[in-house]
Amino acid sequence: MGIIGNYRQQPRGYKAFIPNDFPPADQIVFSRDINVKHTEAVRLIGKLDGITQLLPDKDYFLEMFVRKDASSSSQIEGTKATMMDAIEAANVERSSDLPADVDDILHYIDALNYGMKRAQDFPFTLRFIRELHEKLMTDARTTHNPFPGEFRTSQNWINGTRPDNARFVPPPVHEMNIALDQYEKFIHAQDDYLPLIKAALLHSQFETIHPFADGNGRTGRMIVTMFLWHEHMLEMPVLYLSSYFKKNQDVYYERLNGYHSEDNRIIEWVDFFLDGIIEIASSAINTCQGITELRERDMRKVQKLGRASAPTTVEVLRNLYRLPTVGIADIVKWTGYTRQGAYKVIERLVDMKILYPTKDTDSYGQKYTYRDYVSLFSDETTNEDSE
Repeated sequence: MGIIGNYRQQPRGYKAFIPNDFPPADQIVFSRDINVKHTEAVRLIGKLDGITQLLPDKDYFLEMFVRKDASSSSQIEGTKATMMDAIEAANVERSSDLPADVDDILHYIDALNYGMKRAQDFPFTLRFIRELHEKLMTDARTTHNPFPGEFRTSQNWINGTRPDNARFVPPPVHEMNIALDQYEKFIHAQDDYLPLIKAALLHSQFETIHPFADGNGRTGRMIVTMFLWHEHMLEMPVLYLSSYFKKNQDVYYERLNGYHSEDNRIIEWVDFFLDGIIEIASSAINTCQGITELRERDMRKVQKLGRASAPTTVEVLRNLYRLPTVGIADIVKWTGYTRQGAYKVIERLVDMKILYPTKDTDSYGQKYTYRDYVSLFSDETTNEDSE
């Protein structure tokens, strides 16, 4: 018998997963090793939180963390666009000409930003989750019949052409609604589950319920960050696990499948999840330290300019932390300069090895990238192919 649930034959000839009461009546017992790992993960989150509080212009840097998560989470679902594609599209007007893969990432960014704002004065509820999904899926062009913001009203399945040959069949609608009600109560329950273990269970249980017609994976990964922020484990939501899940995608799916298997591999999932928290928190700490060092280095370069040039160039540098790939029009917008004046600012930043041309030729519409800054968040380059 599985702790999380069991597979039961359905009238139409396939087996679907029927969740047990959640959380289990007998609390899942975790080993000392898991508890030790949880302690280390909490310590690193605390260290990350402290470092982010020291960053100037924190909201600018947050946008890069969001873009990184958006690209990784979307790539898990098959999107080919990269973080650089999302950066380059940031100031482009949304249109039918925008590649669908890039549009996927921008929808994810919109949903995350909406969630962060909404969570400031709205409780973490099923309604909140439906609103995240609505922002994620409305007008998304790479999906079919996603029913934005609505829980499904028919059976779905994962991998296969129909339920009887699928890898996994989530609970039918009636059982899904019962499971969602218990899920919402678990979010707010005063129980003995350690917070990061609870976050792990919330993600895996959500993916098991699979309550939307499409977009469950991306919504479920957003839930992790939103829950940790809701629990005040972070002052700024800078901890995103999607890049860890993308890097270990096969193991990620294997552990999620093991979570709802009848041989009760819940511990394996939680162990994998905590490893991800430790790895991503450590990486984010290094990124924040790198941001501080890079900012100090490049501010020193800019401040050596004359009085006439330094103040405006400093302001442009600040804006590059939010949008690290720019063209002439962006500099005009930030400074109010003419195009000729804006180009001189770019020339200065290129000479100081802060900006680099994105193309080898000096073509019309050339873009310039704050390459050292972007590299702190990703190994991608402007010419790199995604997996």
